[in-house]
Amino acid sequence: MHRRQFLKGSAIVGATLAAPSLLTEHSAMYASAANRKVYRILDANRTKVGTLPIMRAFAGDHQDYVSPFVLFDEFGPVRLRPGSDPLRVDAHPHAGVTPTTYFLAGSGHHKDSLNYDFQVQTGEFMLFSSGRGAIHMEESGQNLKDNGGTLHGFQIWLNMPARYKYNAPTTAVFRGDHMPRIVNESFTARVVLGELFGFTSQVETLSPAFYYYLKLQPGCRLDIPTDPTHNAFIYTVSGALELADRQALKTHQIALYQRGAVNINIHSEKGAEIFLLGGQVLNEPVFSYGPFVMNSEAQIRQCIADYQAGKMGDPDKVN
Repeated sequence: MHRRQFLKGSAIVGATLAAPSLLTEHSAMYASAANRKVYRILDANRTKVGTLPIMRAFAGDHQDYVSPFVLFDEFGPVRLRPGSDPLRVDAHPHAGVTPTTYFLAGSGHHKDSLNYDFQVQTGEFMLFSSGRGAIHMEESGQNLKDNGGTLHGFQIWLNMPARYKYNAPTTAVFRGDHMPRIVNESFTARVVLGELFGFTSQVETLSPAFYYYLKLQPGCRLDIPTDPTHNAFIYTVSGALELADRQALKTHQIALYQRGAVNINIHSEKGAEIFLLGGQVLNEPVFSYGPFVMNSEAQIRQCIADYQAGKMGDPDKVN
């Protein structure tokens, strides 16, 4: 990979506004001042990163409603045959941002300029805190190459507060015992970040954030409490939801919520699989150029210069 070629083609694009969809049948919801209102519903866009097919829900936009997150990608699901070439994103740099990865199915291979080289398995959560700059490569894992199977997961970027942008980069993987699982007759949930219904993740972040993966049974209705000063958004992996004001949220759509109220009030008539994320708004300028997320144009230019000077590592040694 040539550094200049990568940087030239590194622009990112986000989602598109969804046509309003209202439920016409009987509603299982109720109006309450404690329930958050939906600001906007967006359709995720289909694209590719490297050879990996993804659905992109947002990328650098809507910061008033998604901060402290800056990018949301669903990769797969895609079926791989035994012995097939891995789906791959070649070595590339990051700075000022923490890409996180979570696998619903399959596994991944991560290798970086910090001398980490490992497989990430289903249900595990990886944080690649790039700080002042580091390089990594990502591809479908060895188990999928040997045995075939389904690859399905999420890469979601968590922005780093300004005071941490120049920290030394780090990589960490968290197993299931770090992230409590809630089992209920009407839903199950994995608390990847934050706290939900008294269950608290052991994964620490640089600013307050929550990240829940939920499976709702048919007929499930939930009031999910949040800090009213924090952002919150829902992405539907499969199925459909009823939201506030009888709005429908369909598969591969994302709902951005207004702040100011406590509860995220949802109902699924036929069942659904969703992610609910959010956290403390950073209230800092966001300047992004591909994999670099900083607070000024001058910082972005410095990232590019540092990368081209080899200060973030050697891409050829990460491939």
